[in-house]
Amino acid sequence: MPKEPEQACPIAPVVDIVFSRWTTPILWTLHEHGRQRFVELQRRIGAVTPKVLTQRLRQLERDGLVCRTYHPEVPPRVEYEISDLGRSLGPLFATLATWSAENLPEVERARLHYDGAEAATTGPR
Repeated sequence: MPKEPEQACPIAPVVDIVFSRWTTPILWTLHEHGRQRFVELQRRIGAVTPKVLTQRLRQLERDGLVCRTYHPEVPPRVEYEISDLGRSLGPLFATLATWSAENLPEVERARLHYDGAEAATTGPR
């Protein structure tokens, strides 16, 4: 009987939490730029839609990686910042950034080699 991914790989739950589509850019941006309002965060991240950003921020707040502060002003003001738990991911992100800088060129070469070999064995379409 096949194992569940969490049993087969003990870091699978962490990968699900930290490396979903928009989580990493959100955490990276909050870590780099500090506390931000929603619009500032969206502008810095770029292509994320307001709906998706709202969903991801809620999930990150639920997971304890982001803190949301509501200021009951007129108009109301909401700010987001990375929590201590979220900040604890900094060394992991730093290691991945180093790995990326050192290894992504090799990954690209491997892809080009693979794609060339694949094209040679399948022939023209």
